[in-house]
Amino acid sequence: MSAEPDGVVNADWAALAEEVNSYGCALTPQVLTPDECASISELYDDEARFRSTIDMERYRFGRGQYRYFRSPFPELVNELRAAFYPRLLPIARDWAARLGQPAPWPDSLDEWLAMCHEAGQTKPTPILLRYREGDWNALHRDLYGDLVFPLQVVIGLDRPGHDYSGGEFLLVEQRPRAQSRGTVTMLPQGHGLVFTTRDRPVRSARGWSASPVRHGVSTVRSGLRHTLGLVFHDAA
Repeated sequence: MSAEPDGVVNADWAALAEEVNSYGCALTPQVLTPDECASISELYDDEARFRSTIDMERYRFGRGQYRYFRSPFPELVNELRAAFYPRLLPIARDWAARLGQPAPWPDSLDEWLAMCHEAGQTKPTPILLRYREGDWNALHRDLYGDLVFPLQVVIGLDRPGHDYSGGEFLLVEQRPRAQSRGTVTMLPQGHGLVFTTRDRPVRSARGWSASPVRHGVSTVRSGLRHTLGLVFHDAA
């Protein structure tokens, strides 16, 4: 059985949950060492590791490129995905309860992915992203099908201010009957950012409402920026 990363195990998940509830995102402690970050980012040029490559400019997603891992995944990717899921699950279930929505997610990631596959969502979604100078990612949501896990994680693999500049992570929330609110986060190397996939519960005059959220990346001004994306539902 794979070991769980210490940064995930030892994180203050009560505090992280409170921050995600308040802002829609929360920065974790360091979950990968610099060497581990390099070992993942260096995989980008090994095309055999990936099932698909997306040119963002071609699809009007922004500018830059990302690749979806094919199964089997690198061990570190498996470890991170399996470690994060059970710690994000209580937040997901709490949000569903607040919104009066179904909470279909079982206790284990394997069970949840089996449900995705039964529904025709069989394509793996762990993703490695590469941004060069001038690249950016348009605001979007990673839904992929009817079965959606409401939280995901992005991990910075390079050093902001050293390996690249710009490239801040953007989160934009469409608040009920109000103007949108933006949150900007710089990803330290090896740290993860937990954020909402589609929407999050916010208090309203009638109790709780689902506030739609999109995410993206600001323009990289110089250098090279890699991130690892962990989505917890597979794609149709």
